[in-house]
Amino acid sequence: MSEYRPVVPNSIGGQALIEGVMMRGKDKIAIAVRKPDGDIEMKMEQALSFEKYKIAKLPILRGMFALIGSMIVGVKALTYSAEFFVEGEGEEKGKFETMLYAKFGKRADDILLGFSIAFAFVFAMLLFGVLPTGIVGFMKNFIETQWLLSALEGVMKIVMFITYIALISKMKDIRRVFEYHGAEHKTIHCYESGQEVTVENARKFSTLHPRCGTSFIFYVLAISIILFSFLSWESLLVRLLSKLLLLPFVAGLSFEMIRLAGRSNHPVVRALSAPGLMMQKLTTNEPDDGQLEVAIAAFKRVLEEMDEPINEA
Repeated sequence: MSEYRPVVPNSIGGQALIEGVMMRGKDKIAIAVRKPDGDIEMKMEQALSFEKYKIAKLPILRGMFALIGSMIVGVKALTYSAEFFVEGEGEEKGKFETMLYAKFGKRADDILLGFSIAFAFVFAMLLFGVLPTGIVGFMKNFIETQWLLSALEGVMKIVMFITYIALISKMKDIRRVFEYHGAEHKTIHCYESGQEVTVENARKFSTLHPRCGTSFIFYVLAISIILFSFLSWESLLVRLLSKLLLLPFVAGLSFEMIRLAGRSNHPVVRALSAPGLMMQKLTTNEPDDGQLEVAIAAFKRVLEEMDEPINEA
């Protein structure tokens, strides 16, 4: 962590996909996917931005809009990369999909995307929000101290998250995604160091990066644990609804912390970033040269669209 000292200012972020990487600049998104035949397929898209709205530029609130935009763009990119590896190309759609396409036409894709995002949100809320609160709620008859109940809830959230990541990391496809995640970070580190962005140079950098989504999740967990400790345990329903209402504020504040971590190398900021970087050890793996090649292809393509110089020797 102490070695992270960006030389080149950089706002490009990324996301690991299925056998690919998405890199996002201010206005454009570059998606690079290693196809089954070994070639790299490249796709460019307009980045989703809410900056035309003044409210979306305000601190805290901009984090909420950024999170929404990232979820939409991320799911679309992930779906696109998965299309190259779906077995039985051209197989019939299910009844639900058939009905949607018959009724809404091309708009069906956006509706299915909305369903995917909604499902992911509800699943996360149930697993990391409702379940810990419900389990700890049963302990109210034995534990009367409010802060202790909140502490138990917080520990349970963290344990459940780490367990979930540890379990899915055993899956072969997820391991590959985590390797591309590492390739994404190494590529961005290489550019920020001021060195030429090549496989050879990127290979030596860390797979951990302070502006990672995993660190964002850590901040969400940490801030929510602190903030929600002030909520009453008298009614579990009221507590759950209060947490849901406060979640946008938690996400916005977490976004501001990520922005600060990416721009500052102050010892206090580095200390606050340390737990998130440790969590990245669960979600990033060392990539091979082929995966680095994909990440670099996406990075250079989006950099070209930003009219910024590509680091060259």
